[in-house]
Amino acid sequence: MFKGWGRSRGGLGGLGPSSPSTKAVGDSGEDRALAFLQQQGLRLVQRNYRLAGGPRQRAGEIDLILRTPDGTLVFVEVRSRRETSHGGAAGSVSAAKQRRLVRAAQHYLMGLAVLPPCRFDVVAIDGDQLQWLPGAFDAGGG
Repeated sequence: MFKGWGRSRGGLGGLGPSSPSTKAVGDSGEDRALAFLQQQGLRLVQRNYRLAGGPRQRAGEIDLILRTPDGTLVFVEVRSRRETSHGGAAGSVSAAKQRRLVRAAQHYLMGLAVLPPCRFDVVAIDGDQLQWLPGAFDAGGG
């Protein structure tokens, strides 16, 4: 719930020259989350699905889209934090971020002939700790 503390897509993010960029930390977190979820039996459908924003609307991006063995489509938001001093990774998925994820998922689903069961998961990485939150929020949440 800390505005502006989310994973950016570029720049140093206020880090020193020897620290990895915020984007590098985010990409590494996505790699780690994907490997973990695949070990749990989920299959990757798409990575980094992006929806363009409008003049008054921020774009939405879904970090990972996976399918469970029973056919459920899982939209995953990955949040990584090197430290928990500014709040945990899971808590940084704000109501506004949830709305953007739901909007992007709705757009993705419009391209499917048959709508499968769906859910929204969060993978929170705080330092070395990885926490998977299946069904972290629903499409009406926020």
